[in-house]
This record gives sequence, structure tokens and C-alpha cells, in this order.
Amino acid sequence: MRAIARRNGGKLRQDVTIRRHELTADEPPEHGGEDEGPSPQELLAASLASCTAVTMEMYAQRKGWDVGDLQVDVNYEPAQRGSPTRFKMVVRFPKEMPEDQRERLMQIGTKCPVHRTLEGEVMFDERVELA
Repeated sequence: MRAIARRNGGKLRQDVTIRRHELTADEPPEHGGEDEGPSPQELLAASLASCTAVTMEMYAQRKGWDVGDLQVDVNYEPAQRGSPTRFKMVVRFPKEMPEDQRERLMQIGTKCPVHRTLEGEVMFDERVELA
């Protein structure tokens, strides 16, 4: 999987290309940007929310369960001195969904690739190339 970010005219605006998709990342004005897109940290929260929802929906489809209007809400709080990075996740299921299905889907949601990446050890391989 690959993502490419390139500066595009603005102070901090980045055009991001992922496969054939393009999106814009930027910072809000209070952080020096022009708010032309979500911040990279907001995109991280979006990655966790969407990966969790997709993982739950794929599992439910295999089981033949109707998840209805499933919603995953993630709030991301960056690490502060003396405290870790914190993700607060709220999953909203239809009230008619059986409790055993809700419990199982919550277990499955923690197994999504983004959740596992954030939870585990991460390694970086960084290098410089001159254009």
C-alpha cells in the first residue's frame, strides 16, 4: 500500500494520491494551514473509524447479519507530556440488533488492520532521495 503527498501551493496543503484516488490534507488556520482538507491526524482517526466499520460489515455479511445503519465515531487525542495517544471509539448499532451480535462485532472491530497497526509495534524504513 502506498500514499504519496505533494505540496500544492498552500502553506501546508498536501495533495495525497492513493492508487487512483486523490484527496487533500491541510491544517486548520490555528496551526498555520488554510483548512482545505482534514489534517493528517484527522485522517488517522478516519482510517481507524472506516477500517473498523468495514471490518464489522464484512464479518456481518459473511454471517448473514443485517447491521443496518452501523456508525463508528472516533475521537483522536494526540499524546501529551506524560499521557499516551488516546482513541475514543463509539460504535452505534441499530437497537433491534441482538446483543450477542453486537458483542461479537465489537470483538471483530478490534481486529481491523488499522486497529492492529496502532496497537502493535511499528517500524520505519526511511531514506532520502534527491530529485
